[in-house]
Amino acid sequence: MIEVVDESPEALYRILEQSGWGDGLPVVAPTEARVDAMLEIYGGSADDVLAVLPPRSGACTARVAAVNAVMAGCPPEVFPVVVAAVRALDRPEFNLRGVQATTHSVAVMVAVHGRVIETAGYNAGFGTFGPGHRANATTGRAIRLILLDVGGGRPGDGDASTQGQPAKYSYCMAENAAASPWPLYPTCRGVDAASAVTVAAVEGPHNVHDMWSTHPAPIYRKVASVMTTLGSNNAVMADSEFFVVLCPEHARQAASEGWSRRDVQLFLHHHARLSRRVRNEHFADMGIEPPWMRSTDDPDAQLPVTGEPDDIRVLVAGGPGKHSCVIPAWGSISRSVTVPV
Repeated sequence: MIEVVDESPEALYRILEQSGWGDGLPVVAPTEARVDAMLEIYGGSADDVLAVLPPRSGACTARVAAVNAVMAGCPPEVFPVVVAAVRALDRPEFNLRGVQATTHSVAVMVAVHGRVIETAGYNAGFGTFGPGHRANATTGRAIRLILLDVGGGRPGDGDASTQGQPAKYSYCMAENAAASPWPLYPTCRGVDAASAVTVAAVEGPHNVHDMWSTHPAPIYRKVASVMTTLGSNNAVMADSEFFVVLCPEHARQAASEGWSRRDVQLFLHHHARLSRRVRNEHFADMGIEPPWMRSTDDPDAQLPVTGEPDDIRVLVAGGPGKHSCVIPAWGSISRSVTVPV
């Protein structure tokens, strides 16, 4: 423990740099009063171990999570989301060790669902992935600080990412349930709770623009085309997830013709395909294709870019304007996790 007498930004900067902590940005001093305010809303013991985070195998207690949440600038109201997200990172299917240590530019996305969006002030509308809202910005940053300071995922040491990406600073969005024609996303993952959080190991959002189509099929064929890019890990790891985050207008266009969330998944699974010829040209002899993909040698056979329609995770976020996005996963060896808050 380091006792800090001078709480000025400059003094804290020096301490963080000397200790190899932080994300390179200024932090809020984690005073006892501020940390206690976080822990008060948590309600459990400050010594509760929320997760053990690789590659450093650091134990993230509630107090440690609170310290990092304070440094990130979180208001206490978002701390239950931080706690739930940290616990989700510890799930074996998430494979945090691989996520932290890979050369890929993967970042941890936090998606917030349900009542807590309103009570904690998350932005689910205009610019939900971007700056300007404290809850979104600080929740994503708190998770990254925990991955850095507790998990040891520092660039060049615990994190071997070749180039990194801006989403490694903060990556948090909120589902726009009020503008969605379909049930809340966690329900399709078997989570029936007033509030929930999803963590996913993913790339940055890839924009999909269509503001002129009057029927859903042309819109979703464009979405499918983004899903077939050869440079993402999804192209070679064909059992990976995709997150398809639809703007309200694209979602309503589909629903107006009777499409359910499941119909969107089925359409994208059918249209997001690469030929056997293209796959052979780029990925032959890599030995990681799933068995179902090796069922044909026909060079003209069109093979889906992911194994099951349910691998395509569909939710609605953002405000007016006909821009949606596709978010490829890191790969098939990490699965997203949705848990109650």
